[in-house]
Amino acid sequence: MVRKIKSQFNLLETASVKFTEWVGTPYSIVLHTVLFVGIFLLQRFGFTTDQILLILTTAVSLEAIYLAIFIQMTVNRHAESLEDIEEDMEELSEDMDDDESENTQTAKTLQNIEKQLKKVREDLEQLKKKRINLG
Repeated sequence: MVRKIKSQFNLLETASVKFTEWVGTPYSIVLHTVLFVGIFLLQRFGFTTDQILLILTTAVSLEAIYLAIFIQMTVNRHAESLEDIEEDMEELSEDMDDDESENTQTAKTLQNIEKQLKKVREDLEQLKKKRINLG
């Protein structure tokens, strides 16, 4: 039952995405223009101006309601996407901070090694001098 609901939800979501994308095309403008002209041509079939305006107002109101819902769905989807991106950025920032901390630690370790190598070189130089003086 849950799968069926999810399947239907995915179908509705997919349909809303497709519809929202289509509404923003020139084809949508053409279709709406044809529909509006067609509604006013109802006068030729005996409809009164009041009836035509009632049909037009009802149709436009219903379309506005559905468009508002589809637009809100798109906004919600984009908001979720932005939240995911923000989370990814936070994780990357944390990783960079960790890397920076590790780099600082590594640099300190390298400095200590350099100091120890310098001391070993000095000790070797002293041993060489003693050996030369003894030899």
